[in-house]
Amino acid sequence: METTNLTKAFRKGWLLILIGALLGAGGGFAAAVLATPEYSATTKLFVSVRTSDAASATDVSQGNSAAQQKVRSYADVVLTESILQPVIEELALDTTPAGLARRVQPTINTNTVVISIAVTDESAARSARIANSIGRSFVRVIERLEQPSADSASLVRASTVQSAVVPSTPSSPNRTLNIVVGLAVGAFLGFAAALLRGLVDTRIHGPRDVAAATDAPLLATLGFDPEAKRQPLVVSASGRSPLAEAYRTLRTNLQFVDLGVGNGSFVVTSAMPSEGKTTSTANLAIALAETGARVVLIDADLRRPRVAEVMGLENSAGLTDLLIGRAELDDVVQPWGHTKLDVLPAGLVPPNPSELLGSTAMQALLELLTDQYDHVLLDAPPILPVTDAAVLAAMTSGAVVVTSARSSRTPQLRAAVDRLERVGATVLGVVVSMAAFRGRQRYGGAYGSAYGTYYGGQEAVDLSAATPKRGRRLRDEDSATFPVAPATPARPQRGTTR
Repeated sequence: METTNLTKAFRKGWLLILIGALLGAGGGFAAAVLATPEYSATTKLFVSVRTSDAASATDVSQGNSAAQQKVRSYADVVLTESILQPVIEELALDTTPAGLARRVQPTINTNTVVISIAVTDESAARSARIANSIGRSFVRVIERLEQPSADSASLVRASTVQSAVVPSTPSSPNRTLNIVVGLAVGAFLGFAAALLRGLVDTRIHGPRDVAAATDAPLLATLGFDPEAKRQPLVVSASGRSPLAEAYRTLRTNLQFVDLGVGNGSFVVTSAMPSEGKTTSTANLAIALAETGARVVLIDADLRRPRVAEVMGLENSAGLTDLLIGRAELDDVVQPWGHTKLDVLPAGLVPPNPSELLGSTAMQALLELLTDQYDHVLLDAPPILPVTDAAVLAAMTSGAVVVTSARSSRTPQLRAAVDRLERVGATVLGVVVSMAAFRGRQRYGGAYGSAYGTYYGGQEAVDLSAATPKRGRRLRDEDSATFPVAPATPARPQRGTTR
C-alpha cells in the first residue's frame, strides 16, 4: 500500500485511532485491576565438580567446564517429579508435580555454574517457601544422581548461594506495562479499522477525493446549509453570508474557465439525484446576474423539474410547451428580480423528455438564447440514471458536475465525467456541495468570523421582491421555429399565477 493511502487513512481516521488507543489503554488498566496479584521469589544455586585436594589449575579449569555442561541439563531436572514431589509433601501443597512445574521457572546464566529458580504464587510467603524447598530438594537429588556408588562421594556438589526472600510487591500484573501494551494494541486496531474504512468508504469528503476521481478542475466547495429547503436562494436572501460568497467564487472561477471553451451556455448536472444540483444552479444564476450580465436559467430536467419551485415561479407552462410549438418564448420566459435574470421553467412533464431535449428545436432554442443572453444555464437531470444531461452538454459549452460531500461516491463521479467525455462534451469543472462546515456563520473554517465581520455591515438586498420586467421577444427570422403570438400578455409577479 502506498504511503499516501496510509497518510490519508490516518488523517481521516485519527478519531477512530484515538478511540481505539483509549479503549486499549482502558482495557489494559481494567485487566491489571481485575487480575489476581502474583508474587515471584527466586533462589540461586551454585554447582561445582569435585576435584582432588592437590588439583592443578588445569584440573580446576576442566572441572568448571564440566560443571557448566552439567548445569545446562539441570534446568530440565528442576521440573521433574523427583524434585517437585518431595516439595509438595514437605509443604502439604494441594497440587501435582505437573501443576507445580507450571509455576516454576529455572534459568541458567550463560557461561556460569549458577542456576536461578523462580517460583510464582498468589501468596508472597508461600512463593518463597516453595522456592527454598525446591532448592533443597534439587541439592539432594543432584548429589544422589551424580554419586558413582553408594559408598563414594558425589562428583557434583550443589549449594544454595542465595535463599528466596518474601517479595514485598507483586510481580504481576504490571499495570504500566498492561496500559502501554493496551494502548499500542488499541491504536493499531484503530488504525487498521481506519484503513479498512478508507478502503471501503468511497464517499467524497472534499477536494482531495475529487482530485483522486477526475482531472476536472474543482470550481468551488459549498458548505452544508441546514436552511436550504426553507430558503434555498442564499445569494439573494443572505447576500452577505459566507455561503453566498462561495457561490460568487464559483461564478468567478466558472467565468475564467468558460472564457476559452465556449459561448456562455453550459449544463449543470450531477451523477445521482439529491446532490444539490438545482439549488446550486439557481444561486449561480443569481450570482451571475448580479454582475449585470443577461442570464437565463432553463429547467431542462423534464423528469423531476424543481427550478420553478426553488425560484418561486409558476410552472404551468415552460420548456416543454415551447419545444412542441404550443407556446412562444415570450410567454414562458419569466423575469426574476431587479437584475437581468430570466427563468424558463420546465412546464408539464412530457412522456418523451430525451427526444425533446435532443431535438432540433432544442438546438435552435439554445442558439437563439445564446445570442440574446450572456449566460445560459441549464439545470439538467442526473447523468447516470438518464442520458438527458449528456445530450444537452454536447449542445453547449460544457457541463458543470455537482457532487455532494459525504453522500456521493467516487466511482459515481468518475463515471459521470467519463460519460460526458464519451459524448464529446467538455467538463468545465466540479462543484462540491453540502460540505461539512459547521453552520452558516462558521462556513469556511477559521475564516468564518472574518467573513461575518467583513460582509455583515449592511443588510442584504432582497432581489426576490423586485418588480418583474418584460421578457424578450424572438427575432422575426426565428418565428418560423418558435411562433410568436401577436400580443404578449403582462408578466406575472414572482410566485403568482397567471
